This record gives sequence, structure tokens and C-alpha cells, in this order.
Amino acid sequence: MREPFSERRDTSKAGLPLKARKLDLAAHAAWLYYIAGNTQEEIAAKLNVSRQAAQRLIALAVSEKLIKFRLDHPLSECIALAESLRDKFDLSLCEVVPSDAGSGDTFNGIGVCAATYLESYLVAKTPTILAFSSGRTLRSMVEQIPSMDQPQHKIVSIIGNMSHFGRAGRNEVVMHLSDRVGSQAYPVPTPVVATSIEERELLQTQRSFIAVKTLAEQAKATFVGISHIAWNAPLHQDGFISDNEVAQLIELGAVGEIAGWAYDRYGVLLQDGTNSRVASVPLEQPAQRLIIGVAGGLKKAEAILAVLRGNLITGLITDEAAAQTILDNL
Repeated sequence: MREPFSERRDTSKAGLPLKARKLDLAAHAAWLYYIAGNTQEEIAAKLNVSRQAAQRLIALAVSEKLIKFRLDHPLSECIALAESLRDKFDLSLCEVVPSDAGSGDTFNGIGVCAATYLESYLVAKTPTILAFSSGRTLRSMVEQIPSMDQPQHKIVSIIGNMSHFGRAGRNEVVMHLSDRVGSQAYPVPTPVVATSIEERELLQTQRSFIAVKTLAEQAKATFVGISHIAWNAPLHQDGFISDNEVAQLIELGAVGEIAGWAYDRYGVLLQDGTNSRVASVPLEQPAQRLIIGVAGGLKKAEAILAVLRGNLITGLITDEAAAQTILDNL
């Protein structure tokens, strides 16, 4: 009788830790299934495991991001939407991914697409500076990046990752990416929003902040999340702004934010509200460098359209639903 996978000893890899041996076997199973076209029964026989164990190994390979799926057939509707957005807003790059009609979230699909662009910079041997804001979609992008050893690059944040009460955000990007690729990390040493204008001015005169800001201004590409301004939107949900502050931003006409900087429906950065206390790296308006907005979904369509109107980004990676809504509202 075949022994259960968890109880057998892989003598050929006995020196490896258990998790490493299991991932190695999962990668082997996934290669046999996705590349060699073996059935689960054939994989079970070749690896000397049960069919159920083979199925679990393939699932593990997917969940651990050992498998990358690439679609070779172009989607004509998405391409047409991307071309329209590129032409209307003079974008350096624009990609539109399909929307999942059965789900309100498409950040994983957008993240996979954005990761293709990010990886092209990371694999380069030439030292490169890359800058990032934070957020769930950017975190999803980072999770698609394979492990590398690229110590020559600098990974720079343009936004702090804590509230003025010390609470850390859940979707920090720079440290997470640095851990995956072995690059140098430069987080912004401030909260997202300071408690006062005086505190913000003091924080931004510190040598550490000036050093990070200087690097961010030299970035070859900057990847930014785009969020809407509303009750329980990310900036509010993560505790970076209070109930009163989000209410004030809505009253001032804010529809979206990038790296904590709120803007109105025309993409104009607000002069009042929390913008007077944002301790993130300042945004250029109009953007002069490659600033890639990575966001999608119907909830964010108005915020993305405003960003495009205000020339706060020069590239966009979004989904079909947001792209169509933007074009319909021009």
C-alpha cells in the first residue's frame, strides 16, 4: 500500500527542510500537470503518491505562486479600451484586463498585469530606483513577483505606513518587495498624515525623509495605487484619517487620493483638509516622469478618471469595468 505523502521520507532530498521538500515536490507535480500535460493519475504514479496527494501538490503550487499563467490570445475589447484611454489622455502606457462579472474585486488580475511591468525592471542588471505607494492592488502585484537576488536596485516608498497614533497599515509594499527580491529598501519615515502642519514641516526637514524624497524623484518608474474617498475607503479604514477628516474631505469635494494626497473630480490637489498635513513625498502636477496608476473596479472609476484629468499619472493599468465607465463619462 502506498504511504501517505505526509508520512513518507524523500530520501533524495532528506537534507532539505520539510517545507522546502514539499515545495520542490509541488513544483515537480505542477510542471508535470501544466507543462508536460500529465493527468493527476499519471503524476501520482510518477511521484509515487496517491491521486489525492497529487491533487493537493498541484493546488499548493498554485497557492504558493509557483505557477504563472500567461494568456497568449489578445482580448480585442480590452485592447480597444486601452487604446482609447491611451489616446484620450496621452498615456505612455495603458493596459486593461478583463473584469470578473461574478466578483466585485479584480485587483488580482490587475496585480498580475502590473507585475509583468515591474518584473521587467527588477530583472535588469543595471542599478535601478523604483518607487511605490501602498495598497491592496500593489500588494497583489508584489505577490506575483518571484524570489530574486537583486541587491543593486533601490526600492523606495513615497508614503508612510502608519497613522499618527502609531497604527501600521496592512498593505505596505516596499519592505515586502525588498524581502522578495533582495533589493535595498527605503521606507518613508513618517506617518501618512501628521497631527499638525508644524509636525509635518518638522518631519519633512529630517535627513532621512529628504534622502528618501531625493531617491523617489530619481525613480525610473513609480507605481501608485488610486483610491476613492468615502466612508471606509482604504485611507479611512486603515486609520490614516479620522471620521471627521474623511467627512471634511468629502465636504471639500475630494473624490480620490494617491499616497494620501486627496484631489477633486478634475484631479486638482486640494489645498485644505488633510492635504496640508500629508507627510508623503509630494506629487508632481502635471506628472513629468513615468507614474503608473494601478487600480480598477467600478468604485474607483471616478477617482481614476479624475487622476487622468489632472495629469497626475502618465501610465495606467486597470480593468474593463473601470475603463468602460471612464470612457462613458467623458
